[in-house]
Amino acid sequence: MQEINHRETEDVILVGCQLDADDVAFERSMDELKSLVETAKGTVVGTLMQKRPKVEPSTYIGKGKVEELILLIEEMNVDTIVFNDELSPSQIRNVHTRTQRTVIDRTQLILDIFASRAQSREGKLQVEIAQLSYLLPRLAGQGLALSRQGGGIGSKGPGETQLETDRRHIRRRMDEIKHQLEAVVGHRQRYRERRKQNEAFQVAIVGYTNAGKSTILNRLADVDTLEENQLFATLDPTTRQFNLPSGMKVLLSDTVGFIQDLPTTLVAAFRSTLEELQEANLLLHVVDCSNPDYEQHEKTVKQLIKELGSESIPQLIVYNKSEQKVAEFFPTTDEDSIEISAFEQDDLNSLKHAMEEKLMEQMIEYHVLLKADEGALLSKCRKATLIQKQDWNEETEHHEIRGFVLPDTALGHELQIRSVIEPKRRKVEE
Repeated sequence: MQEINHRETEDVILVGCQLDADDVAFERSMDELKSLVETAKGTVVGTLMQKRPKVEPSTYIGKGKVEELILLIEEMNVDTIVFNDELSPSQIRNVHTRTQRTVIDRTQLILDIFASRAQSREGKLQVEIAQLSYLLPRLAGQGLALSRQGGGIGSKGPGETQLETDRRHIRRRMDEIKHQLEAVVGHRQRYRERRKQNEAFQVAIVGYTNAGKSTILNRLADVDTLEENQLFATLDPTTRQFNLPSGMKVLLSDTVGFIQDLPTTLVAAFRSTLEELQEANLLLHVVDCSNPDYEQHEKTVKQLIKELGSESIPQLIVYNKSEQKVAEFFPTTDEDSIEISAFEQDDLNSLKHAMEEKLMEQMIEYHVLLKADEGALLSKCRKATLIQKQDWNEETEHHEIRGFVLPDTALGHELQIRSVIEPKRRKVEE
């Protein structure tokens, strides 16, 4: 993947078409597009918006607005137009023909950001195949955009060397990437299987982009992954181990941030990475309650979780950035939730206890007596169960342990057999 930057930023005009009566939602969508452009190191110098019952099939916006756009381009002297939607190949071609400027849609903009953020080999391959899938039907539609090798928004795509890029060459490259990804995905699958064999409890952090997922991972697991107040600051998944208050060890995975209208090519390309969600025992769904559009962000993430087949996994909604929350914020979910600031240690401690509570819902209670020489089993109990009480009985020389354990594990089966009480699931208060 080629990435050559000749200048730090480029001037951009945003174009949006409002198709419904919700002015607030449309304005927020345009604000998000501006944030995406800024993340891609662009500077928004103008915005053009239009209300229509449906988009114009040939140019997305109406003919009069196209003329207005041409005048705005000449006035602002910009080279790039960014649309707040995914355009068809013919729409890109027609707008480019009329304006003689580079035309980027929302999908290509997001792909461009992913291309600049991918660090791992897997991430780079996933982004490249997503870009090629997007590019293939648009070879004849982008005009001179394909001859561009310079820096700037939309120029980080692979194979964009000339207009007459051979479709067979792109398909061949996509086949090569798929074969390379199979090896990488196989390695990830073996890693997941090894974690299953080790019976590690897995928690996946999910949420809208820039909700504070990496910050929470860093504070809980005491690590130092990238934290930025930008969209898609984290692209490559990170997994770290940390201890709950009871001493139980869990694996915490940070995942790529979601966004409204996430390109389907990206969802398909990152499916192997997003499969981490399906293996999780608990999802920490982080919501930025300082964002005025937090409700829509929450719905978007839940819908994507459903599309990935992970809606049955227990979720804990974490309303983050409480120190900056919007005045009208009010949790709208009936699910278990907690309001925190990732920078407050007391809040993080409360989050850990809330995670334990959610964890217990999947567990059964046990009560065992361990001999003094059963140190290995005692150590397993400390690491892989939620111990509520542990005493040493001097008279009988036994460790008396009460706690909760996942039933469908080797340790869970052993503790159920040895339990001096009838193993039962914890009663969850209605």
